[in-house]
Amino acid sequence: MALECRDGGVDVKCSLCGAPAVFERKFSGIKLCRRCFMRSIEDKVRWTIGKYKLLERDDYTLLAVSGGKDSVVMMHIMAKIESDFPEASLIAVTIDEGIPGYREVGFKIASKNAKLLNIPHRVFSFKDFYGYSLKEIVEIAERKGIPYHACTYCGVLRRKILNVKAKELGVTKIATAHNLDDEVQTIFMNIVRGDVNRMIRVLSLESIKHPGFVPRIKPMRLIPEAEIALYAYFKGIDFYTVDCPYSQTSLRNEFRVFINEFEKKHPGMKFSVISFFEKISNLLLNSMPPLQLKECKYCGEPSVKDVCRACELLEELGLLDF
Repeated sequence: MALECRDGGVDVKCSLCGAPAVFERKFSGIKLCRRCFMRSIEDKVRWTIGKYKLLERDDYTLLAVSGGKDSVVMMHIMAKIESDFPEASLIAVTIDEGIPGYREVGFKIASKNAKLLNIPHRVFSFKDFYGYSLKEIVEIAERKGIPYHACTYCGVLRRKILNVKAKELGVTKIATAHNLDDEVQTIFMNIVRGDVNRMIRVLSLESIKHPGFVPRIKPMRLIPEAEIALYAYFKGIDFYTVDCPYSQTSLRNEFRVFINEFEKKHPGMKFSVISFFEKISNLLLNSMPPLQLKECKYCGEPSVKDVCRACELLEELGLLDF
């Protein structure tokens, strides 16, 4: 939470340097000035990369950038980190799902920030890749009475494009801007769905080995969403704040509301959940055989089944063109 600079007539000091504090982490009680707060976010990303061995010194990393606060902040921090490693390189990629009145602003902001940071930027669309925009896909699903939410199609189909284009570009890692809130929401969603395998894969995407699968990393996964927004504000980073028109009716949004309310009453709950889940996940991973990926019989992309999830969804819609 942001602080007033005075508390009951007494200056609130930064716990690290003694300067006027602007932020307090409720779960730890630490108070931070603007400079120490921003440094703490950057240090947490560096620490996450080191702890989980997310990057090698010479990685060519694709940054999945939508133009929202999380992905734009990730691009700025990753550019700062990458500047210390001349052997490494970055490229930003934006996926145009085809949501009228929503994605256009994101393109401009992603492009603006990429240019500012001297990072190459590419845009790939659902329409060009699949022949249909997300809006058209959702409309077809509704006509056919298929009960999947737009977020299901969006997430699955977007991930496939990223993997295919990453291989075409020759990158070695795909970095997504999932934050702490995203990770906790996903854990709860998979618990409710009873999906143990997917729940475990939340924390082990970078460990999946297959020649056709580009490892995914999440360098922002231990940073709360609210702190990312405050970092962007303090740094003067331009990002778009328009909500996806499909998000308000999603299961994820229901968990977002519940988890945020619980966090207010019990500060630090999000960190506790992900810490507990990591311990459980490691135990399960050690007791299970390594994930074996096949090649989708339709498109050749990596898949846990004979048909990848993207082709499975398209086949159900009658849109599979193979």
